[in-house]
Amino acid sequence: MKKIFVFPFLFLFILACKKAAVTPVVTTTTPPAVTTPIAYAWDKFSMGADLSYVNQIEDNGGIYRDAGVVTDAFKIFKNHGCNTVRVRLWHNPTWYTALTGGKLYSNLADVERTIKRAKAEGMAVSLDLHYSDDWADPNTQKTPAAWEKLSIDVLKDSIYNYTFSVLTYLKNKNLTPEMIQIGNETNNGLLHPIGKIQNNNFKNCGILLNSGIKAVRDFSTNSTIKPQVIIHVAQLQFAEWWVKGITENGGVTDYDIIGLSHYNKWSKISNMSDISKIVSSLRNTYNHKVMIVETAFPWTDKNADTYNNLISNNENASDYTLTKEDQSRYLKDLTQTVITAGGSGVQYWEPAWITSNMKDRWGKGSSWENCALFDFNGEVIQGMDFMKPNYKF
Repeated sequence: MKKIFVFPFLFLFILACKKAAVTPVVTTTTPPAVTTPIAYAWDKFSMGADLSYVNQIEDNGGIYRDAGVVTDAFKIFKNHGCNTVRVRLWHNPTWYTALTGGKLYSNLADVERTIKRAKAEGMAVSLDLHYSDDWADPNTQKTPAAWEKLSIDVLKDSIYNYTFSVLTYLKNKNLTPEMIQIGNETNNGLLHPIGKIQNNNFKNCGILLNSGIKAVRDFSTNSTIKPQVIIHVAQLQFAEWWVKGITENGGVTDYDIIGLSHYNKWSKISNMSDISKIVSSLRNTYNHKVMIVETAFPWTDKNADTYNNLISNNENASDYTLTKEDQSRYLKDLTQTVITAGGSGVQYWEPAWITSNMKDRWGKGSSWENCALFDFNGEVIQGMDFMKPNYKF
């Protein structure tokens, strides 16, 4: 936070007044608009943050500060305009224990802990079901070990029963999510090899997605909170192809939100005008909500630890420099672009992944600390406030 010094400005003001009395000054510049901070409702526009790592980071010594004061991470996000917390769920990630000394994260118990913290701050929750014991993304969609070598019919039932049971468990804890994502970055399908999309054949992928969706709809008949269903594709250049294929070839139509991952490093559609065209096209063509459910932008190319950063430049986004100010500007521009195009949300992926003693397969600390919404001391930076401006709807 910048300190305000009163007396120098008062002195300059007096001098300016004296000068004005002698030589009137005519100002032609329009003063900047005053934007009153807004607290948005999640179902109007999701101002979101994926906070899946926070429990583990804190367990490994990570500390979060706001204006110099050590503060609960979830409270920080709530205070800065976040209305939605996204959290990932792995099926049975026992491989993780070798890195954590025996503790599990991103399993149901850890997700319960995250949702409880989010709900305590009055934030909505988007539950991201990976349907894998491990990371699921466009290149890797490994079937859970418990489901390996099952037929498509048995896999379909497994997805249904698993999805329904997870939601029932959370409901019994008063932790029902407001949104649920059926699969993560399913560009090439899910539950490989059975559910893999090959030669534009979306059939098996569609069967599996529809089974998860049906479980959500059936659960909702006896739930006060009726989770909105998200389907998810990574990078905007693939979005129109994938949604068309999963809808027309895969028969997936009973969803609420088209979720998109958008990272400048991997996106071939990166300027705001083209982003607007894709979001608007999807919105108008399919008549469903469209939401950026993953995004990020770096504020520096430096490291806080020895773990190499995953995104270290402004590739495909050269209009924005690697500074705290331009990270904030990028996020505000992206958010306004999505709003203007008719989109329904922007969710930042792992903005609290600061450096700590946390380990993963590839390093210790964080490969994302330069994309976080905190500096290297765990202090909130201005990018955090992209969720609060009075945007034009």
